[in-house]
Amino acid sequence: MYARVTGTGSCLPGKPVSNDDLAARGVDTSDEWIVSRTGIRSRFLATPGTTSSELGLVAAQHALEMAGVAASDIDLIIVATSTPDFIFPSTACLIQNKLGSRKGAAAFDVQAVCSGFVYALGIAESSFVRAVTAKRW
Repeated sequence: MYARVTGTGSCLPGKPVSNDDLAARGVDTSDEWIVSRTGIRSRFLATPGTTSSELGLVAAQHALEMAGVAASDIDLIIVATSTPDFIFPSTACLIQNKLGSRKGAAAFDVQAVCSGFVYALGIAESSFVRAVTAKRW
């Protein structure tokens, strides 16, 4: 058994902020410096008080809708984040509760910054899907 992606979701909070906007806010940088090193021209900044679980909930709902899967059918929730709501409980558990997904489904965070998504995908496939302990995550 192998994993495959059947739905994806995202959530972009607030309004776009350009590199020039950051410089105007007093950040010691420039558009040229950021673009030449990262390719990033703008990003979205969440309003103060917005939590990772709130953003993750919207993204999860979009992914479930695209996949045509109900939250109650999810066996596993892995959240890759470097900005969890709390250390405990995990952001994945908070999202699980907000989604109303099945109780008893595994839920945990992976805090590996930029490579978090890749690690989470590897963990899900090798430790859960191939082991047939999770069918939908």
